[in-house]
Amino acid sequence: QVQLVESGGGLVQAGGSLRLSCVVSGRTFSTSAMGWFRQAPGKEREFVAAISGSTSRTYYTGSAQGRFTISRDNAKNTMYLQMNSLKPEDTAVYYCAPRSTPAARMISADYNYWGQGTQVTVSS
Repeated sequence: QVQLVESGGGLVQAGGSLRLSCVVSGRTFSTSAMGWFRQAPGKEREFVAAISGSTSRTYYTGSAQGRFTISRDNAKNTMYLQMNSLKPEDTAVYYCAPRSTPAARMISADYNYWGQGTQVTVSS
């Protein structure tokens, strides 16, 4: 049974920072690609960032590039998303998700499990 627990969301002013965490249990974390996605009210879930298993190669959507940093600590079965220079348009529920292979993907349908999400709200 795969379990994902996201945390670190909250309310922050524009220009501020947050660090999201995702603790994974029930699967071999170190070889699993991981992704962060987000969903704003009335919108589709969208890709934010991903990190491959084994090599930890990273991928970002354009709006996150240069502001967000995805990382992982395999010893703690935890993935992180450091978000800096936050903007009101970053407001959404953020979800983490693992893949069953080391190869990262940018499409939500390629991920097998989802956490409950953590709310990020950026005020202007």
